[in-house]
Amino acid sequence: MLGTVLLLLALAEPAWPSLASLESRRAEALKRLLEVFGMEDPPAPPAHFKQPPQYMVDLFNTVANADGVTKNPDILEGNTVRSFLDRTHSEEMRFLFVLSSVAKNEKILTAELHLFRLWPRVTDGPKRHHFCQVSVYQVLEKEKPDTPGGKKLLAARLVSLQTSGWEVFAITPAVREWTEDENSNQGLLVTVQGLGGSPLDPPPLQFASGRDHHESKRPMLVLFTDDGRRGASLPTGGFPDLKPQAPDVPTKMPVPKLAGSRRARSLGRILPCRRHPLLVDFEEIGWAGWIISPKSYNAFHCKGSCPFPLGENMRPTNHATVQSIINALKLSEGVSTPCCVPNKLNSINLLYFDDHENVVLKQYDDMVAGSCGCH
Repeated sequence: MLGTVLLLLALAEPAWPSLASLESRRAEALKRLLEVFGMEDPPAPPAHFKQPPQYMVDLFNTVANADGVTKNPDILEGNTVRSFLDRTHSEEMRFLFVLSSVAKNEKILTAELHLFRLWPRVTDGPKRHHFCQVSVYQVLEKEKPDTPGGKKLLAARLVSLQTSGWEVFAITPAVREWTEDENSNQGLLVTVQGLGGSPLDPPPLQFASGRDHHESKRPMLVLFTDDGRRGASLPTGGFPDLKPQAPDVPTKMPVPKLAGSRRARSLGRILPCRRHPLLVDFEEIGWAGWIISPKSYNAFHCKGSCPFPLGENMRPTNHATVQSIINALKLSEGVSTPCCVPNKLNSINLLYFDDHENVVLKQYDDMVAGSCGCH
C-alpha cells in the first residue's frame, strides 16, 4: 500500500511544483530584483542597532515622500548620496574616511566634510575672539602633516564663535584623488587660527569627535555621485495633462444585465485601462534589516481594455489610435487591440545601510507607474 502511495506521489510530482523548485524560483526572482537595484548581493544588516545620520534622513525626506517616490527629480544632481563616518576616533583634528564602498564607475560630483561646531570655551581676560579661521587640509604625508609639503589646502573660511552647529567644507579634489588611488588617502587635517593666521592656544573653537560625543555629531564625509544608471523614462509631452485617476482601486463599468448569457459574463470582466495598486513590501521579501526607508512602496501596474473608440482619457498614442481603428474595421488579420501600459514612470529613493554600515541614499528611475494609457 505504501509503495502504491509513493508511486502515485511520484507520478503526480510534475503537476505540483516541489518546495525546492519554489525556493529556487524565489531566489532567482530576488536576484533579479537586486539587479534592478544595482546590487549583486543584499547588504548585511548592521550587527547592532544603528541610528542613521540625521542629515541623511532629512535629505531623504526632502527628496522623497513617505513611499520613497521622488518629489522633484531635479533636487539631486546625481543619483547617489553616500555618507561616511570618521574612523580615527582621535582627540586631534585628524580625520580618516574609508571609501572602499564607492564603485569604480561612480562619478564624484561633490564631496563635503561635515563637522559639528561645539559651543566655544569661556576664555579668561578681557580679550575675546568673535571669529577664527578654520582650514581643511588634505594630508599628503601621514607622519609629517605639519611640514610645508605634508599637506595641501582644500578649504578655509572664517567661522563665528557665537553659535554651535554644523559646518560644511567642500573637499571634492581630494576625494577624487582617493577614489582613483586608494593608497593616496592619508586623511584630513583641520586647523583653527586667529584672524591673522596666528595659532590660538588653546583654540577657542572645537569640533565634535567620534570619541567623546554622541554619534549624531560625529565628523562625516558626504559624497554626491552618479553611477550612470539612468533609465529611459517614457516621453510625456504627447499626452494630455489629465488629473490623476482616483481612487486607484479596480472598478467595473456599468453593463446591461444579460443574465445567463456568455456576453454578460464577458462584458462584466471588461474594465477600462487604468492604474491599479502593486505593493512592494521590503519586509516581506527579507530586506527590512538593511533598508531604512521606505519599508514598502506602491509600484502600481496597468490593466484594462483599450476598446474602440479610444477617448482622450485613455491617453492613446497616434499609433494606438490607428491600430484600434484597423482592429475595429477588420482591415488586417492578426491585429489586436492596443495594450494598456504605463505612459509615465516615476523614480523612487532608497535610504539603506551598505556592507560597511555606511548610509546611502540612492535614486532609481522608472520604478513607479505614474499613469496608464493605451499604446
